[in-house]
Amino acid sequence: MNRIRNFFRYILRSSKYIDFPLLLTYVALCLIGLTMVYSASMVAATRGTLTGGIPVSGTYFYMRQLIYVIVGFAIVFFMAYVMDVRIIKNRNAQLGMMAIILLLLFATLVFGSEINGSKSWLNLGFMNLQASELLKIGIILYVPYIIDRKKIQIQQNPMVIIGPIIFVGFIIALVLLQKDVGQTLLIASIFICIIVYSGIGIKNLLKIITYAVLGLVTVLIFIIIFRINVLPAYLTARFSALENPFNYESGIGYHLANSLLAIGNGGLFGRGLGNSVMKLGYLPEPHTDFIFAIICEELGFIGALIVLCLIYYIVYRALTIASRTDSYFYKLVCVGIASYIGIQAFVNLGGISGLIPLTGVPLPFISFGGSSMMSLSIAMGLLLLISKQIKYEEARERYYARQQNVRR
Repeated sequence: MNRIRNFFRYILRSSKYIDFPLLLTYVALCLIGLTMVYSASMVAATRGTLTGGIPVSGTYFYMRQLIYVIVGFAIVFFMAYVMDVRIIKNRNAQLGMMAIILLLLFATLVFGSEINGSKSWLNLGFMNLQASELLKIGIILYVPYIIDRKKIQIQQNPMVIIGPIIFVGFIIALVLLQKDVGQTLLIASIFICIIVYSGIGIKNLLKIITYAVLGLVTVLIFIIIFRINVLPAYLTARFSALENPFNYESGIGYHLANSLLAIGNGGLFGRGLGNSVMKLGYLPEPHTDFIFAIICEELGFIGALIVLCLIYYIVYRALTIASRTDSYFYKLVCVGIASYIGIQAFVNLGGISGLIPLTGVPLPFISFGGSSMMSLSIAMGLLLLISKQIKYEEARERYYARQQNVRR
C-alpha cells in the first residue's frame, strides 16, 4: 500500500515538470485518428476490401488501432514520468538500439512481407512491424549523440564523423532496398535536417555531402550490377499522373483523382462524420494513406484545419524546446523530432493533394498503423522527457539563485 501511495506522490511531484499542452495535443490527435480510422474503415472492413476479400467486423481496424493507441499512451507515460533522461545519452544504449534496428532491417529484407510493392513489413504474429519506423527514432538519437560527442573535433575536421555517416547511409540504403522510397526519403530528410542544424559549417557540410554522394553512387552501382529494382512500378506510374490525374482517372491517376474529389466534396464544414462517399470503395486505403482526404470530406475545411494546427503545434513546440536548452544533444534531438513529424505530414498531404507523387507515407498520429504509432509515441515521449529535464534544471537554477540571495 505504501509503495502505491509513494508512486502516486512521485507522479504528482513529476507532473509540475510535464509539458501538458504538448501532451494534450498528442492525446487529442490520437483520439481524432482513432475516430477517423473507425469512420474510414467500417464499411470497407465489412465488405472485405481491406482484408483480402474476407469480410470482418466493422470495428476490426478500430479495435486494432485502439490497442496501438493504448500502447502508445503507455510508452509516453513511461518515458515522461519514469524513464531516466541519461539513458538516451548512454553509449551502450545507443549501440544496442542501432544493432537491434539493423538486425530488424536485415530480417525484413530476408523474411519480410511485400505489401503494395514494398517489402518493408516483418510479420511478428501479433502485428506487422515496419523496422524503418524505428529507424527514424534511431537516426534522431544516434546522429545527435555522435555529433555532440565530437562537436569540437568536427569544427576542426569534419572527417571525424564520416564513419558514422557512412554507417547511417548504409542503413538508409537497406530501407531503399525494401523498395520503400517514401520512408527512405523521409529518413534521409530527417538526417539532413539534423546535420544542417548542427552548425558544423558550410565547408564542412559540403565535404560531408560530397562523401555522401559518393556513397550513394556506390549504392546505385551495386543496384545496377545486381539488377535490383528499387522503384516499384506503381511509384514510377504516379509521376506520370501527377500533372493532371483526371486525364488518367480510369488508370494510374485513379487514386489521386478520387482523393482530390474527396477533398473538394467536403466544402467548409464537411458532409458529416461517417458520411464520406469516397471511402465506399473509391479510395484504396481510406484508413491509412488517404485518411486526410476522408477528414476533408467528412469534417470539411474547418476540421482539416484543426488537425493540421494540432500537428504543426507539436512541430512548433519541439523547436521551442530546442531553443530553450543549452544542451547541444537535446537541441538536435528536438530538431530531429520536429523534422520527422513536420516533413512526414507534408509528404502525406502533398501526396493526396497532387503537390508531390504519392509515396505511401502515413499521416502522423492519424493514419492506421502500429509501427507508426509506436515510433511517433517514442518521439513524443522523448520531447516530454527533454522538456521535463529542461524545466527541472530551470527550477534548480532558480532555487540556487534564491539560496544565494538569502545568504547575502
